[in-house]
Amino acid sequence: MAEVEIGIYKSGRQAYGFDDIAIVPSRRTRDPEDVEISWEIDAFRFELPVLGSAMDGVVSPQTAIELGRLGGAGVLNLEGLWTRYEDPIPLFDEIRTLDDDKATSRMQEMYNEPIKLELVTQRIKEIKAAGVTSVASVTPQRTDSMSKAIADAELDLLVIQGTVVSAEHVSKTAEPLNLKRFIREFDIPTIVGGCASYQAGLHLMRTGAVGVLVGVGPGNACTTRGVLGLGVPQATAIADVAGARMRHLDETGVYVHVIADGGMSKGGDVAKAIACGADAVMLGSPLSSATEAPCPGFHWGMATFHPTLPRGTRVRTQIRGSLEEILLGPAHQNDGRMNLFGALRTSMATCGFETLKEFQKAEVMVAPSLQTEGKDLQRSQGVGMGR
Repeated sequence: MAEVEIGIYKSGRQAYGFDDIAIVPSRRTRDPEDVEISWEIDAFRFELPVLGSAMDGVVSPQTAIELGRLGGAGVLNLEGLWTRYEDPIPLFDEIRTLDDDKATSRMQEMYNEPIKLELVTQRIKEIKAAGVTSVASVTPQRTDSMSKAIADAELDLLVIQGTVVSAEHVSKTAEPLNLKRFIREFDIPTIVGGCASYQAGLHLMRTGAVGVLVGVGPGNACTTRGVLGLGVPQATAIADVAGARMRHLDETGVYVHVIADGGMSKGGDVAKAIACGADAVMLGSPLSSATEAPCPGFHWGMATFHPTLPRGTRVRTQIRGSLEEILLGPAHQNDGRMNLFGALRTSMATCGFETLKEFQKAEVMVAPSLQTEGKDLQRSQGVGMGR
């Protein structure tokens, strides 16, 4: 791809987010009822290609169970309030009432409470007892120290997750996690991320991970792009890592799943993520809008409460309906924020694709006017696509 000259010393590629591209309808259409949107990763099959983001305001043991019953999976943050407090509900109630200028400092205090390994095991067992696939997240820094508690609980899928996770972390002061060795020796299949480039994605795939999270800073609650200046727009990041997936498949015969993490608020965003090459999506803010969310109408990123350099913020989201309505409808709003996977199914059907892997081959084009062309009345009235 041609690079753009930023200055005499530096050039860079043009990158695109979801709002910059459009999916092109093909010559064939299909009945939505004939479209298959299930996906499989390792030994697990899900009717919906969705993971609930490992944020305390999004996934609790109970919402993980409900997401599992609806066909997806909720990723529980094993370093969050649910493993620091026996009953964190009063803290969620307090978080909802905090003034914006006090939220971060007060949340830093809440997250100073030590993680209790017995609660790690207990929370995983609560999810498993409901008969759904259990998925939970840790950061690379705590993976080794928490691995026994995770294994004792017989977690189904582990997510090793950070703002940026690399297969080659270098440290002069501490022994870093050897991702490749850990994943090869650990009995639980592992998803790793985030990443946002071809090379980083390829190296993570070579660790033996069954899936890679794609996304550095695109989420509504994440401030990494402002605090650190890091990130790649999601459409380009997904397409690049999907390219790494094909190279890894050619080299090893092993298919590693690409999971788009962040930047999606509407059904069209989910469809574009799949069309760019994702196998599934990880959602945060849309699910925090559900009545069943742990802190309905609010959510915050995993680095919001960092003790020295917060890279997230508590954001408000509108309470829109139940998890089922947000994921599967019926929608009572016309802006694309409900019935997300009904929208995915309809998008695939309109373009004539039957499966997610077929839809990854859909034609897309750069379309800067997609969100504004012919929408003057909606924009002036603040309805539909003008919201």
